[in-house]
Amino acid sequence: MVKQSLPQLAYSGTAVLEHEASVANSQHIAMFDLMKSAGQAVFDYIERAYGQRSLLIVAGKGNNGGDGFIVGQLALASGIAVQLILLGEFSQLSGDAKQAAQLFINAGGKINEFTNDSLLTDLENPVVVDAIFGIGFKGQLPTGIAQVIASIHALEYPIVSVDTPSGVNATTGEVSQGAVQASATVSFIALKQGLLTGQAQNHVGNLVFAPLSLAQAFCQQVDSRCFIQRACNLSSLVPRLSHQHKGHLGKLVTVGGQKGMPGAIRLASEAALRSGAPLVSVVTAPENHSIVIANRYELMLGATDKTSLKQSQLLLNAKCVVIGPGLGQSPWANELFDYVMTTKTNLIIDADALYLLAKYFQQHNQVENYNPWILTPHPKEAAALLNCTVEQVEKNRFDAVTSIAQKYRCVCVLKGAGTLTSDGVNTWINSTGNHAMATGGMGDVLSGVIGALAMQTNELIDAARLAVYLHGKAGDNIAAKQGHIGLLASDLLLQFPVLLQSIYEPVSSDINR
Repeated sequence: MVKQSLPQLAYSGTAVLEHEASVANSQHIAMFDLMKSAGQAVFDYIERAYGQRSLLIVAGKGNNGGDGFIVGQLALASGIAVQLILLGEFSQLSGDAKQAAQLFINAGGKINEFTNDSLLTDLENPVVVDAIFGIGFKGQLPTGIAQVIASIHALEYPIVSVDTPSGVNATTGEVSQGAVQASATVSFIALKQGLLTGQAQNHVGNLVFAPLSLAQAFCQQVDSRCFIQRACNLSSLVPRLSHQHKGHLGKLVTVGGQKGMPGAIRLASEAALRSGAPLVSVVTAPENHSIVIANRYELMLGATDKTSLKQSQLLLNAKCVVIGPGLGQSPWANELFDYVMTTKTNLIIDADALYLLAKYFQQHNQVENYNPWILTPHPKEAAALLNCTVEQVEKNRFDAVTSIAQKYRCVCVLKGAGTLTSDGVNTWINSTGNHAMATGGMGDVLSGVIGALAMQTNELIDAARLAVYLHGKAGDNIAAKQGHIGLLASDLLLQFPVLLQSIYEPVSSDINR
């Protein structure tokens, strides 16, 4: 969970390391004063969240450890018991970290250099302060440090991480084996993009932002192409005039649902209806027809294969096409995919159609006709699109989503915790959604919402961003009422009209009265 009132920009850990000193200098703030402010922010959070509980501080040799020394010094000054363990030798400390250590000693603190028995504390129910590695960490934790962290976890005390959980790459989001799983992370100056998406979210806990009087200047002086996606920076829908009928907005065509797989295409199609698509035609296997339209008579049945689709000229009249949910990869699916790819209309490519696209690209090393399209992969589908492994995708989701957008000249939505949306230049990190949504059919619903909004916005990137946000918000609303167990994809459908109304400004008429 991220504390609100946060910046709109996110930065790589590398960018913060490179620029924090120059920005601090521009504001006449010494770096040691900045360290003291960081330590104060962590201490203030611990006091608010845990009161006067004792502290077990585990510090590294760098500036992150220096922040930990400041936390300890402040705690001692407040009469709080502190045990501090240094993962290294005191003689290895230098610069601001050494100065902070001296302040801790002057306050009556004792620095215990790590031994195998160091974590056998006499403190009663302490809060652990993780000040081992900061935002410069990358790669894998040293075996010895990973063992220390495992011992910390075994204590089962709450853990507050300083700036980033040790073992989490604040730039890419890659999580090392044995990384700290924090109860809370107090992050400074700028939000680090790597903490906001993918597996890193399992390690951050409650994310608390501390600007340290530097956040505004940092955002003004340092550029970023990574944005936090919230309600305040989403596009609105194109207003509908009172005299317009269903034909003005146009028709959406959904293509998918091989024999025996009607659920996915039904979910996508109904989601499109609930998100404002006035006309939805479903191209699916004939065996699925009765289930697709059951109790949803507003859906129209279209063609059933490539031949009938071509004869119907349905795609010529479509404003947008969603292809993939339940499509499969059979010859029937391949023929439909190949034909749909010849259309010049907006395409939303999801699920099995992504594998077919990846296969086509690998065979031809290009796509003959780049359409205005949105690709919506989860990590496994993204790996297929990039011809790499899922592990490589998860090591750097930012590179993955940008690479797909650039390779396929598309808008890419990389699904998962902290869903990323990119046009190849800018990337948005979504702020809605929760783990209850990790159930079958959620992606199908999202594809339908994207398709509907692509008909109601001016740019595909706006449609994708808005759909991702609303999809997650719908899941959040339901989870807030019923909890995080048993959430179904179809539960989201009735949320969309209400959520869209909150951002929709109708125009009654274009005629002065």
